[in-house]
Amino acid sequence: MRLDHVRRLGGPNVYLNRPVAVARLDLGGLTGQETTDHPGFAGRLLDALPGLRSHHCSAGRPGGLLDAMARGTYFGHVTEHVALELSGLIGREVYFGRTVRAGGPGEYEVILECPRDEPSGTPVVEMLIELAVRTVTAALAGPVPDPAADLAPIAAEYEAGRLGVSTAALARAARERDVPVRRVGGLNLLRLGYGRHRRMAWAAMTDGTSAIGMEIAADKRLAHRVLADAGVPVPEGRVATSPAEALAALREIGAPVVVKPLSGHQGEGVHIELSEPPEVVAAFASATGGTTGAGDGGVLVESYIPGRDYRVLVVGGRVVAAAELTAARITGDGAATVAELVERVNADPARGEGHDRPLTRLALGATELALLARQGHGPDSVPADGETVWLRRNANLSTGGTSRDVTGDLHPEVAAMCVRAAGAVGMDVCGIDLRLPDVGSPLPAERGAAGILEVNAAPGLRMHLAPHEGEGRDVAGDVIDLMYPPGTPSRVPVVSVTGTNGKTTAVRMIAHMLELSGVRTGMTSTEGVYVGGRLVHRSDASGPRSAEIVLGDRTVEAAVLETARGGIVRRGLGYDRADVAVVTNITRDHLGMDGTESLDDLVDIKALVAEQIHRGGHLVLNAENAPAAGLAERPAVRRRDPVLSYFALSADAPVLVRHLREGGAGYCVEQGWLTEARGRRRTRVLPVEEIAGASGGRAGHVVANALAALAAARAVGVSVDIAAEALRTFEPHTRNPGRGCVYQVGDNPVLVDYAHNPAAITAIGAFVRARWGEGGVAAATLPGDRSDELVTETARALAASFGRVVVYEDEDLRGRRSGEMTRLIVQGLREGRPDVLHHPAGDLKGALASALDMAGPGEPVLLLYEKLQPVVELLDTLGAEPAAL
Repeated sequence: MRLDHVRRLGGPNVYLNRPVAVARLDLGGLTGQETTDHPGFAGRLLDALPGLRSHHCSAGRPGGLLDAMARGTYFGHVTEHVALELSGLIGREVYFGRTVRAGGPGEYEVILECPRDEPSGTPVVEMLIELAVRTVTAALAGPVPDPAADLAPIAAEYEAGRLGVSTAALARAARERDVPVRRVGGLNLLRLGYGRHRRMAWAAMTDGTSAIGMEIAADKRLAHRVLADAGVPVPEGRVATSPAEALAALREIGAPVVVKPLSGHQGEGVHIELSEPPEVVAAFASATGGTTGAGDGGVLVESYIPGRDYRVLVVGGRVVAAAELTAARITGDGAATVAELVERVNADPARGEGHDRPLTRLALGATELALLARQGHGPDSVPADGETVWLRRNANLSTGGTSRDVTGDLHPEVAAMCVRAAGAVGMDVCGIDLRLPDVGSPLPAERGAAGILEVNAAPGLRMHLAPHEGEGRDVAGDVIDLMYPPGTPSRVPVVSVTGTNGKTTAVRMIAHMLELSGVRTGMTSTEGVYVGGRLVHRSDASGPRSAEIVLGDRTVEAAVLETARGGIVRRGLGYDRADVAVVTNITRDHLGMDGTESLDDLVDIKALVAEQIHRGGHLVLNAENAPAAGLAERPAVRRRDPVLSYFALSADAPVLVRHLREGGAGYCVEQGWLTEARGRRRTRVLPVEEIAGASGGRAGHVVANALAALAAARAVGVSVDIAAEALRTFEPHTRNPGRGCVYQVGDNPVLVDYAHNPAAITAIGAFVRARWGEGGVAAATLPGDRSDELVTETARALAASFGRVVVYEDEDLRGRRSGEMTRLIVQGLREGRPDVLHHPAGDLKGALASALDMAGPGEPVLLLYEKLQPVVELLDTLGAEPAAL
């Protein structure tokens, strides 16, 4: 058994509305074998991983996996559960798993849930699955080694990539408030909201945090001056750039003093309550990194304020939490050594390295050893029972300290002083470090009895979220509420369009309607990403990455997203939920790709767009296409309680008629008008003959696209008049290039279109007959990544409308051999029309030249293509002129 590859689906997907990883497994020699074929396998596996006993499996209860192994189950399924169990053992708690057949014999896809904000590039999933494969393989042969050693590097990789405590809390608080969240790479940087409501947060620093305020907070000397100028009490201090100046400061200020770096953080290099000159000299060297000169600007020597250490969190000019901080310490039991006591404390799962846990592990570094020595201890000494041994003098969580919530005890005078300090520095979110006898009492009148030590930008939140003692505070929620006050929107309207045919035209029509309404619109389509009508990124932009580009643009007021099958299958959706979902139609296409083998598979994929709407959102479906119309009955769709709108070319379509009878909304053609119907009420929108690009209504597929676009635009508030004007001015050559565009080349009209499946070819053939009558020549290529059956079926549809066809192959063969697609297309043409005249051409240029030669005067030529730009360039060289339909 081996792991072939892993792909990640970062957004909602066909398996789960959260991220998943899809691993392709080849069972190799285990193909066709089950657990019951290997006596003792299940027992050996359970001895190594006893947690598997509680796995539910499909039984929906603990022990379900055990029952499945006892009955006999395949090894891909077992590997899925082992990977989930291993994931839990490193603290990576995910619960969803599924294993499905894929490809040939012995090939399976194992789908595993991933943490929401896990970096997409992390190797953790691959490492877990590879270990699961080795574990299952080992259990087949004999006892399984303890996985702890193999899990250690995976756990380290996971810890290194997970969000810090503060940032994870912000992400959680945002989601609880229905604010969209996306992590940027592997950073503690969050992108919140959509479009013009998009904000950024980096830990507890927001995009509204003052850069000047941060500079002030980072410079302790400057911060003290700003605070003192505002009348806020601070310790008396001097800047020292040499040991001699530090000693002079000691004499001037008077012992005891504190020595700290001018720009330090997290308590590093801070030395407290120093009275003797040698202590001050040593502290200077430590604070400047061991140098005897000024280093990065010297140190700050300030008066020592007796009392207790507190951190007060100010958010948006309001105190939201306060904590008393206690420096790192251990308590003796009369038996264990200092080193053993440290290890005992560090065994607490709440302690971790850096900021990845609520508490930081204790250390026995140079600073700690020096303080131990001053107390008469060392790593191997045994403190007396109940004796408190201090490892640090400065009370920082980052150096192993603990916190006790005192928010409810905070005296109003102390709170007001902290708010004034934050305002003086100019910080929206900051942590105020202060020292005073009691935070619950009024500020002491004595000079030097209380003071603010530091103002911290981007303060850690963990001491307030999960204090060692006392009640946790939802301070992350306070930060999110600062960025998005209750009632403030965090989203822009999102319209997601999927289907087999018509997606690109529909999104372009909807975007045009919104732009005419004065709404700055971001649009994605197969031709690129557009913002405000301008191309900002050229690519096949119908997947999640392009959606993220639009939704991350702070100028965008509405998003219209083409959501194609490929992006859904390979990466999931690029948004969490849409306001409006449109399904134009679902017909046979893309079969043979990414495990899509049938129309039912396509329906399951496209259904995701209909399922991922807001509760009570709008769903627009094609009443004349059974697979699309049937989506309304899917349980996942019904749970969204959607506002349904159907569209149909015929006002007599049974699904539409029934829906209108029940008081629903629909869009159809009645008496030559695009019509909005709501129950019995009818509103005429635009005569069909005035729809740009519909050739007076002869292009039925264009009319259908206009109906779908009209329904979606009306759902997001576009007026009837503006929708009509948009459809009237939707000139295809400029607003819908490559879709039903006619050019005059000499005596012949050349119709350029992207039709590439049976339904699309049938529709374009019907239009050609309606517009020009029988006859015409086609120059055709088809995508090489479809199944042979679908290629020949599409070619048969082409032969039904065209008796003369020039066949060429695109430069991108999509995995096919040269000549293979020509053979398949010709085969389908002959099956569809035995007397068809077909002619091979080497490339696009030769195909169009041959088709024009074969066509009589005035006869239309249909040009099907794979990439639009070469077509545009070729038509330019031929002097082609846009022609009216």
